[in-house]
Amino acid sequence: MSTSPALAQGKVLKFVQNGNLTILDPIWTTAYVTRNHGYFVYDTLFASDENNAVKPQMVDKYEVSPDKLTWTFTLRDGLEWHDGKPVTSEDCIASIKRWGARDAMGQKLMDFVKEMKPVNDKTFQMVLKEPYGLVLDSLGKPSSQVPFMMPKKVAETDPFKQIDSQIGSGPFIYVNAESKPGEKHVYIKNPKYKPRAEPASGLSGGKVVKVDRVEIIEMPDTQQQVNAIIAGEIDLIEQPPHDLIPILKKDKGVKLVDWNPLGHQFIIRFNHLVKPFDNPKVRQAALLAMRQEDYLKATVGEPEYYKVCSAAFVCGTPNAFDAPNGLLVKPDFEKAKALLKEAGYDGTPIVLMQSTTLPVLTNTAPVTKALLEQAGFKVDMQSMDWQTLVTRRTKKEPPAQGGWNVFHTFSVAADILNPISTSYMVAQGDKSWFGWPTDPVIEKLRDEYAKETDPVKNKALAKAVQDRALETAQYGWIGQWYGPGASRANISGWLKAPVPVMWNVEKK
Repeated sequence: MSTSPALAQGKVLKFVQNGNLTILDPIWTTAYVTRNHGYFVYDTLFASDENNAVKPQMVDKYEVSPDKLTWTFTLRDGLEWHDGKPVTSEDCIASIKRWGARDAMGQKLMDFVKEMKPVNDKTFQMVLKEPYGLVLDSLGKPSSQVPFMMPKKVAETDPFKQIDSQIGSGPFIYVNAESKPGEKHVYIKNPKYKPRAEPASGLSGGKVVKVDRVEIIEMPDTQQQVNAIIAGEIDLIEQPPHDLIPILKKDKGVKLVDWNPLGHQFIIRFNHLVKPFDNPKVRQAALLAMRQEDYLKATVGEPEYYKVCSAAFVCGTPNAFDAPNGLLVKPDFEKAKALLKEAGYDGTPIVLMQSTTLPVLTNTAPVTKALLEQAGFKVDMQSMDWQTLVTRRTKKEPPAQGGWNVFHTFSVAADILNPISTSYMVAQGDKSWFGWPTDPVIEKLRDEYAKETDPVKNKALAKAVQDRALETAQYGWIGQWYGPGASRANISGWLKAPVPVMWNVEKK
């Protein structure tokens, strides 16, 4: 390929994500902008294709012993880190361990792992205590937190501290010197990356990079994003706001791309450690106040892009079951008030964190404030940008000491299709996702799901997990929504996947 400056300039892809990227460690945070960064820089042992089937990625071949306890993985030839060193078994073992300390599926997998050991530089073994049906689903999970492979030295960083290196083995190299958080992040094509031979499908197959450089442009103002793509100043927008989609539809130089057809789900999350949501009756009262359509109208607006759905594990997929008695769909404010009284709620305002920089989330908190106030809560809604919220949600202290009571986020559907992948369902105290619930009953059910191989029994267990989460009001799911990306008309090859990836994308 010619690398004359003129041609190289023509091969720059300018991409606007759904928020600013400030944290660069995809194991330390579940933030999707950081996960997207991870897919540029790192690679995975396995990956899911566009039908959610798990395929080898960095792995060339693998085998399972007859007793299903020993898994042997052999890496493919030609894998090397951005600094030129070869990828080894020990790098992969250290990476799996670090990811396994933070991710919901990783934690469950590690509960079953007896040991991991290198056989040689390119082959390693994972020995289990008992057979486990989700080994490949775990190592090939598509979204936050992704088991990205990192050099051993980097992967040995404390999982609860952020890494300070961006050396991966992925299809792009991060250019630290040209990147400036708040303005842009720069990635160049990795000239030594060897893609798999298979065609790209979802997150699997050959990661063929067809541009020289990708720039993530930080542009929080959505009107500015739309103006910029119409003017040809940027090439792709991950998630244009629904109210501006009609403008994009009218412009011949722009096209809409349904890159994530499974969609997303909104979440309300309570802090189980501090008053008043340490009391299950108070959490139940909050769930009784939920009305999904209020959220969906306020955030998405257009009915073609949303679905009222009381199933935790995504309507239209195998583990979908409606919640009982219209819960999350039809509020019962009187019952909620009675529960609050029973729980002894003293009227102390709850701190509701509102994100103002992710357009699709901005209106969720005001809806919650209105619904909870109808149920008898006093609400102190505090506005902040998404990165401030992501940092503040890690604090376990009471709100008066900088903590929080409740916030909203959303998940891509691929993250929440079963009780193991859904991080909100983890109820192991400190090991749980922010909010830190503890519930041995739900953990026992999740264990049973993880071990079960009969799909019929698995569906029943998924329903039991959902029922228990509602009974304890562990968290709330408040509606499904869909949203296309936008690209210039001269852009092609944006893959259908739960993550917006920039390999395979061509600029003509």
